[in-house]
Amino acid sequence: MHVLHMNIGEGETSYAKNSLLQKKIISVGNSMIGTAIFNILLEVQPKSMGVADLGCSSGPNALTAVSQIIHIVDAATHQLGLPIPELRVSLNDLPGNDFNNVFKLLPEVYNRWKNDYDIEDCYVWGQPGSFYGRLFPAHSLHFVHSSSSLHWLSQVPSGLEIRGGTHLNKDKLYISKSSSTSVIKAYQQQFHEDFSIFLRSRAKEMVSKGRMVLSLMGRRSPNPCVDEACYQWELLARALMSLSLDGLVDKEKIDSFNAPYYAPSPEEVRREVEIEGSFVVVDVEAFEIEWDDGDWSSHKISSGNRVAKTIRAVVEPMLETHFHLGPGIMDELFRRYAKIIDDCFSERKLKYINLVISFMRK
Repeated sequence: MHVLHMNIGEGETSYAKNSLLQKKIISVGNSMIGTAIFNILLEVQPKSMGVADLGCSSGPNALTAVSQIIHIVDAATHQLGLPIPELRVSLNDLPGNDFNNVFKLLPEVYNRWKNDYDIEDCYVWGQPGSFYGRLFPAHSLHFVHSSSSLHWLSQVPSGLEIRGGTHLNKDKLYISKSSSTSVIKAYQQQFHEDFSIFLRSRAKEMVSKGRMVLSLMGRRSPNPCVDEACYQWELLARALMSLSLDGLVDKEKIDSFNAPYYAPSPEEVRREVEIEGSFVVVDVEAFEIEWDDGDWSSHKISSGNRVAKTIRAVVEPMLETHFHLGPGIMDELFRRYAKIIDDCFSERKLKYINLVISFMRK
């Protein structure tokens, strides 16, 4: 909770400047969001509609999803011939998130909403805290959205500590093809515990027939070691190992680092939903997203550098906390990471799998 946040500010390595991929991912879920909100307005017809965006982060994407939701509410109420409900919008992220950056954007965005839509009453506030637990009053939410957040776990999986004088996930940062069964099971167990808590918490906060749309990194394969689920971590581990060989990073630090991350399959998500029992999975789609996707037309740099800048904006705070790298060494790490990715791109295009899942509260 204290170290997982995107790079703050508006500098060259900030999330605000390097989140084009996440913007593309938000747009991928628009159709499912539209269907979910239409059904809420049709079936529940709330006079005051509670909306939560979980893991809103900061920068230009922070209000993108909310703006899209407001646009959909405006269009759907006109289509259905219903009055536009009062909107109560909660922006959630961990306490380390740059909420000040988000709040600075609000006055301009408010004015744009008032000019573009018939919405009169819309109230937006920040709600810091982990979504792996309760955040909102009971039965206060009609629609919950989250994009590019739920692949982050609440903590590093337990059971990966030193056994017999060695780390279980030696030389790696996450699951890989060479990971032991014990490492894979530890990650799967942590996902099970976290996602079940997430579902239980949202179940208490949402109204009956409320809807939820989640977008997260995942995989299509049942095998958690496939490249589409973990290759970005594999290549980052290579870059760190090269620094270690040059005496710039302590090898033990690499062995002891494990990313609090998990890319689930649709089947794993469905299984957790069935076990918890409060939701129905309405729809699941798996989209391929190229690593260097997004509008980079104004950035005359290689694909490897584009990907490295995107990853750095997300993981640098965690790496700083664990490795205590100075700015120069951090720059060198991501220079090497970019070179490794460019070498891979010369042979094949690399792609993520993004899962978009729609739920209904029973």
